[in-house]
Amino acid sequence: MEGLEQWKDQLEQLKSQLEPWKNQLEKCLHEAIEYLNQIPPVQLYAAIAVLLISTLLLLSIRLFKRAKSNTIILTGLSGSGKTVLFYQLRDGSVHQGTITSMEPNESTIVLNSDSNKKRKSKPVHIVDIPGHSRLRPKLDEFLPRAAGIVFVVDSLEFLPNCRLASEYLYDILTKASVVKKKIPVLICCNKNDKVTAHTKEFIRKQMEKEIDKLRASRSAISAADISNDFTLGVPEEPFTFSQCRNKVTVAESSGLTGEVGQVEQFIWECVKP
Repeated sequence: MEGLEQWKDQLEQLKSQLEPWKNQLEKCLHEAIEYLNQIPPVQLYAAIAVLLISTLLLLSIRLFKRAKSNTIILTGLSGSGKTVLFYQLRDGSVHQGTITSMEPNESTIVLNSDSNKKRKSKPVHIVDIPGHSRLRPKLDEFLPRAAGIVFVVDSLEFLPNCRLASEYLYDILTKASVVKKKIPVLICCNKNDKVTAHTKEFIRKQMEKEIDKLRASRSAISAADISNDFTLGVPEEPFTFSQCRNKVTVAESSGLTGEVGQVEQFIWECVKP
């Protein structure tokens, strides 16, 4: 019984201590209601609307940031070493010989350079698109969610394939899904570990020349016969990749020897938090 009486006394003391706070809160609430009653209804509704719109805008921005894509597409002609590069990025494994893909390879990875540099890492969804011309339409399935595109070029056998590679790259750079989202593109000059491999500067200049020729030839065709959504370059000027609406850069790599640092840096720039 004594314990019960003590509890009652403590509750009464607590109640007496909270009484001033209760009165103060009631006073503030009363003053707030009086102040709101003095505001014209039109102004009050406008203030509420601004508050709601601002809240929705902030939520939308946060959701957009969270929804930033982490998908990187590897594409290029068959035999350029895309799949070897894919496995090298995925787990650092080395695959000898030619690997021909008939279906896209997909994997979610954490870049090795992230752990080496101790920077904030983010899972990356890598997609290796088959290079065969009949399978390239699969690229369109992934472009809407792409954060970046790695266009792989065989720098060893570049000259015989320069025209075809440039045509494929031209088609990518003029796609609406690439241009409107300004998806960055990396021209990855693969197999640079070979002595006879062409340099990235040579490959860039040759591809710019080929795309300039394509631009001229395709502009002569009626618009109804052209499947591309946008045109490239500046009229009356030689084409350069710097004229593209999206950022186009060039790097060197060797999927076979694991020299993929420049590719990893590009990927990190595309998906960094």
